[in-house]
Amino acid sequence: MPSFVTLAGSTLTVLATLYALAALLCRGRIRRVRADRPPLWTPVTVLKPLCGAEPRLEENLADLCSQTHPHVQLVFGVRDPADPAVAVVGRLARRFPAVDMRLVVDPRIHGSNLKVSNLVNMMRAARHPWLVLADSDIAVGPEYVARVTAPLAEPRVGIVTCLYHGQPLDGAWPRIGALFIDTWFAPSVRVASSGGSSAFAFGATIAVRAATLEAIGGVEVLENRLADDYRLGELVRGLGLETVLSDVNVGTDVTETGLRALWSRERRWMQTIRSLNPLGYALSFITFTLPMLALGLCLAPTAWNVALGLCGAAARLGLHWRRPAPGIPAPGHAWLAPLRDCLLVLEWASAFAGTTTHWREHCLPIDTGRAAAPNRPGGVPAAHDRPSWR
Repeated sequence: MPSFVTLAGSTLTVLATLYALAALLCRGRIRRVRADRPPLWTPVTVLKPLCGAEPRLEENLADLCSQTHPHVQLVFGVRDPADPAVAVVGRLARRFPAVDMRLVVDPRIHGSNLKVSNLVNMMRAARHPWLVLADSDIAVGPEYVARVTAPLAEPRVGIVTCLYHGQPLDGAWPRIGALFIDTWFAPSVRVASSGGSSAFAFGATIAVRAATLEAIGGVEVLENRLADDYRLGELVRGLGLETVLSDVNVGTDVTETGLRALWSRERRWMQTIRSLNPLGYALSFITFTLPMLALGLCLAPTAWNVALGLCGAAARLGLHWRRPAPGIPAPGHAWLAPLRDCLLVLEWASAFAGTTTHWREHCLPIDTGRAAAPNRPGGVPAAHDRPSWR
């Protein structure tokens, strides 16, 4: 009879290998809907909360100014009139004078989530019945708005969201950060989607009808949530509407040039996942393939276990050559896989501790309940709304 240690090692190797194979092979159950919907196009407002001069901000925002969708309004928002993003939007307005573009500058704070607070201030400028809420650091193609909003034509669809791939700056740490997205996060979503799950919504892109957003209480209901994107999807599904994972795969910038910044960002993501699904998070250790295979082989160094472990390692490395979506380069840098997986394990373990996290130099409570809003300055200043750049 095998000892308990040998059985545990063999079980760990089997689970890690099965997951690695599933991550390599799964494409997810993605709803593909035609983006061309003549003769009518429903007008769309794209809302982009901004904060600071990100390295590729102007390039990423310019992508939105050349969309094939004929009726797109762009609404940008900042809290501080001295924010460098204001100048970026001004340059875009001069480059694309025909684009319907608005900038909202409003310092009022609503709740503890400052991105959502920005969205609350921006919503009054939105004029169209369909909305796209998107992070500022994503790169998109010219058919982006048309394709991500197309599923909203189906009445039973409430939310459309997009997976994303990493676009690292030059340097080792940004590349390692991109691998977090491309070879761990995105494959785990595809595995879950292939298993029938639709319990997700990603801040990179969320398309929703304005009427649906109003039915859940508006973006104000998210103002004290760290995982505002997930909560939005949860509330919409509570209305009996479906979540669609679009076949659009957008790029997201990875700009952390050092270990400390990268650790802070990825640990925040881990803490958020833990708060949303504690049991699933605790069991997610099997997704850290190479360290788990090493542990399994140490506990059970049998010939068949070694052979199985080699299959799992090959599948894990295969993710570094597998394209996340058609037309998108494979992640590459397979030599970084052991470091990437070991860093994942350490971040996973550390995220079990702590009830707060940091984002853009702000300390935020983890979503273990309704969070208190930050202290507001005495006397809320009046809002400044620039109705048009034209």
